[in-house]
Amino acid sequence: MLAGMSEPTSSPGHNRLGSESSPYLRQHAGNPVHWWPWCDEAFAEARRRDVPVLLSIGYSTCHWCHVMAHESFEDEGTAAQMNEGFVNIKVDREERPDVDSIYMAATQAMTGQGGWPMTVFLNHDRQPFHAGTYYPPREGLGLPSFRRMLAAVSDAWEHRRADLDANAQALTAHIQALSRSGAPEQAQDWPAGFLKRPLDVLPQLFDPQAGGFGGAPKFPSPTTLDFLLKSGDRQGQAMALHTLRQMGRGGIHDQLGGGFHRYSVDAAWLVPHFEKMLYDNAQLTRTLLAAFQVSGDTEFADMARGTLGYLEREMRHPAGGFFSAQDADTQGVEGLTSTWTPAELEAVLGQEDADWVGAHYGVTEQGNFEDPHRRDAGRRTVLSQTGPLTPEQRQRLPELRARLLAARAQRPQPHRDDKVLTSWNGLVLAALADAGRILGAAGEGEHWLDLARQNAAWVRAVLRQPDGTLWHSWLDGQPPRVEGLLEDHALYGLGLVALYQASGELEYLDWARELWHIVQRDFWDEEAGLFHSSGGRAETLLTRQSSAFDAAVISDNAAAALLGLWMNRYFSDEAGERLARRTVTSHLTELAQAPHGMGGLWQAAAMLEAPHTELAIIGTQQERAPLEQVAAEFLLPYVALAPADAPQGLPVLEDREGGGTAYLCVNHACQLPARDPQTLREQLAALG
Repeated sequence: MLAGMSEPTSSPGHNRLGSESSPYLRQHAGNPVHWWPWCDEAFAEARRRDVPVLLSIGYSTCHWCHVMAHESFEDEGTAAQMNEGFVNIKVDREERPDVDSIYMAATQAMTGQGGWPMTVFLNHDRQPFHAGTYYPPREGLGLPSFRRMLAAVSDAWEHRRADLDANAQALTAHIQALSRSGAPEQAQDWPAGFLKRPLDVLPQLFDPQAGGFGGAPKFPSPTTLDFLLKSGDRQGQAMALHTLRQMGRGGIHDQLGGGFHRYSVDAAWLVPHFEKMLYDNAQLTRTLLAAFQVSGDTEFADMARGTLGYLEREMRHPAGGFFSAQDADTQGVEGLTSTWTPAELEAVLGQEDADWVGAHYGVTEQGNFEDPHRRDAGRRTVLSQTGPLTPEQRQRLPELRARLLAARAQRPQPHRDDKVLTSWNGLVLAALADAGRILGAAGEGEHWLDLARQNAAWVRAVLRQPDGTLWHSWLDGQPPRVEGLLEDHALYGLGLVALYQASGELEYLDWARELWHIVQRDFWDEEAGLFHSSGGRAETLLTRQSSAFDAAVISDNAAAALLGLWMNRYFSDEAGERLARRTVTSHLTELAQAPHGMGGLWQAAAMLEAPHTELAIIGTQQERAPLEQVAAEFLLPYVALAPADAPQGLPVLEDREGGGTAYLCVNHACQLPARDPQTLREQLAALG
């Protein structure tokens, strides 16, 4: 069955979400609202009844989505008004990012801002004519009540339909125009000093005390940090390192269980919004490993290990896939599982240890956090590193932290969204591969590589279609339903490149090449000079969107451009470089205006300008190990690493001796073969 279709039902008067594959939709299966999933039948029903469509978009770990659900969608009176005046559609923005992106563009155009829950009113042609985000049950926050909004839309639909249709057509034309923006192929020249633009702008936004960019709320922005670390610019790298250190010591970092929460509600990384997203933790793992390579500071390696440990422990399906997210709330109270009181510390550790552990993590009777919606839960403390430790305390802390984590595991746990998204698994695949390569000298690399291989085998078995295209999502017990998007093919392809670089197993690079060919065939728009987010087999929506700005995840156009560049580096694929360059030049204006929001495309631009550099290391795994450990000491972001057992399979490997030999080549000029670690170390250091 095509994406966007569902089985027809005989009666319009009931909730249809119980059999859906999205945990978010299933959360709403018990609402008195007669929800439909996104499907053709819902719009046909709206046309039959001559009522507008109310489209509600959110995701399962969204705090304010839960709030609006409790206040409005579970309320019988509100549900009756919705059922009487509308056909109501629920969409999981993670399961259908293509639908979400279109109506988010409409919401931003109408209101100047976006977010979830998103509430959009549509006509029968799926065109939006009014939109907003959260609506309260009573007047407040400068917003009308939800029921007042429903009444106003119903009245306008009945008495001013022509005005609504005109508004819908104009807004649809605006969205379609945005998706067609691009640059002609001949526009290849970049302004002088183009790559210095973010390095000039970002220091002006930088918070020199707490790190990060801008004020509260403060987001991790891993693609921006990645660009700074890879830039080679000392000031830029210092900003990134300071930000990561401050994040690691703050409450946004789970001090007991590892991993990072979604964002900080303050500017100091102290109090987080407590949901944990797979994409944040996967991307930040790679950023932390890069910070370790740049600085040599083991604090970053330890944070990366802790984050991967969290993902393995709490977010991994036994077969190899990784789940999507964990909720901010536990039993309706935000942060309840993760926060502490002095009495709770003492109950686990005893008074003497609880006193100094509490001092180190800032646990006080006054606390530093209170859920504004559940003040009856009292004030509690988000753990952050606030005080120094003696050498003896530092030695004992891991054991005591483990005891606190074990006690925390006995508490009620936040909801976990158990769907598996291919694109986000690509991010995890890359993180595991990087950990396997960079932490290999510490004796743990093979464990992370094994998890990466298991993920790749599982995705190939479950989410790869017979023609090589990928599905977008999967939930245990449900067949995949949504066709893979650009983000799925590009991000999983990048993960496979990283796994090849770590393992030397050419099958992964060959699979990445297969995905790149699909990206070219199904998503590239030659006229516009960019990649579309959905392919030709996907459901026909108002338009085919194109994303260049990094949201929480690197943009799909940036991911596709980077994948194309890796294909050029490994296979001399001229199309890979040409399409990447056109993608960057299609967004020169946005890159100059908003460098903080486009770290992914800035990385693609930097790779386009970087020398073509390859490092082949040939020999048995045992013979390669000393040389690979040296390579892992250096951040080599745009170097085509090519480990191999034998001199065959890639152009960079052909006609070369093995036996544990490294070949470093820059712009097709090669250094003398390096057969000992020190010689290779000197060659890599000379790259600058």
